[in-house]
Amino acid sequence: MGRSLFQVDRNAELLIDVLRTLVAEKAFRLDDFVIMPDHLHLLVTIDEGMTIEKAMQLVKGRFSYRLSRELGSKGEVWQRGFSEVQVMDRDSFLKHRAYIAASPIKAGLVRDDEDYRYCFRTLADKKAAAKAAAEQQTAQGLKPGD
Repeated sequence: MGRSLFQVDRNAELLIDVLRTLVAEKAFRLDDFVIMPDHLHLLVTIDEGMTIEKAMQLVKGRFSYRLSRELGSKGEVWQRGFSEVQVMDRDSFLKHRAYIAASPIKAGLVRDDEDYRYCFRTLADKKAAAKAAAEQQTAQGLKPGD
């Protein structure tokens, strides 16, 4: 990709929104991800009828369209193609998750993967914390958000 497009918070957040939308549409299952300043790593599971090429076309196309439409960005966003590795078993899956989690640390962006904002783990932890807080409020007889 070259430029640090995802170093800008709104761009990274837009990409996360695109990923959420595609997951909600059941285009693929998102098992893990990390958005780095100039690239991203995705660990996805695709169903029959979907190809990895089509899944990546959806991610790249939707993000490019929304970046242009919502934020007025012009020009090339993505490099041609992408790299893929097929995960064949649980051990391989876990190794790829560890690689993804370690990417921000290896790049010197954070000391601990829990400190990196644009990754699956951090967003899942935030979602779980919000759900727990809402459940606690409900248990106390409060409406969530009170």
